[in-house]
Amino acid sequence: MKLGITGCGMIVNDLFRFIHDVQGVELEAIASIPAEYEKVQALAKENGVKKAYECYEDMLKDNDVEVIYLGVPNHLHFSMAKQALENNKHVICEKPFTSHIKELEILNAMAKEKNLLLLEAISTQYLPNTLKMKEMMDEVGNVKIVTANYSQYSSRYNAFKEGNILPAFDYTKSGGALMDLNIYNIHLMVALFGMPKKVQYQANVEKGIDTSGIITLDYESFKAVLIGAKDCKAPISTSIQGDKGCINITTPANGLRGFKLLRNDGTEEEYDLQGETHRMYYEFEEFVKIFENKDFDRANQMMEKSLIAMTIATQARQSAGVVFTADQSL
Repeated sequence: MKLGITGCGMIVNDLFRFIHDVQGVELEAIASIPAEYEKVQALAKENGVKKAYECYEDMLKDNDVEVIYLGVPNHLHFSMAKQALENNKHVICEKPFTSHIKELEILNAMAKEKNLLLLEAISTQYLPNTLKMKEMMDEVGNVKIVTANYSQYSSRYNAFKEGNILPAFDYTKSGGALMDLNIYNIHLMVALFGMPKKVQYQANVEKGIDTSGIITLDYESFKAVLIGAKDCKAPISTSIQGDKGCINITTPANGLRGFKLLRNDGTEEEYDLQGETHRMYYEFEEFVKIFENKDFDRANQMMEKSLIAMTIATQARQSAGVVFTADQSL
């Protein structure tokens, strides 16, 4: 899989922490914007990337690049993924896949028409601990209540309060607590339980963006509450409560570093199938298999999960009255 990397921010730097350990990945190229070309060149040199491009469009013309990885701000995901598909490149796009479900539906239709792979880089769906939990749902019995709190005070919130609005808190750039943090809680719910019957979001909205909020999901036989906050903090905790026991997680849903099964009889067991492995390793290991085997069935299976997650995110935002600039073009 000859990879072309787009962006040079935090998530791309994170990528370089593990990507050399993923067999089957060739780091063919990296690109960003002209103003960041020196940074891109430095990253290429430090990480053994063959080519550095001054702009994205030049990398898309490179016939050696087979797959584009998009590690750019949220509001650029749709337009840049669309460009890549138009240039017959397979696409791996960082979470959240798009700003709105309609954008993802457009991309999905394009990828199918052109017989290209389109995948969301969302660690939660691929983590061994997530998959193990799904296998163990019978251990908790009939699920009754789920609570998930991913609250992490953002240093950017201080700047936001002073009027300096950075992308994480910018509705014109598809920011906010839901898209940054609560999206991981959403994906965990989708991985375990699929699509709920009802979605509601009560958000703390400042300057047009949700700085924190509570999503409620109605699965008919049980209810879920998902909390995401960037304007305050609390111990991170997720509990899946059933009539036989509870699964408890004390790390964010994007890393899920182990969990406990707490049975009603007082016994408990701890599980961790990941150790110190980087959380993003598992998704890229799977992406290589999908690409090498041109496994469109598996890609479509994962796309269905992404479509559900983006439907939930879109419905939640709409219920809270949070409007992105991207919404206005649909």
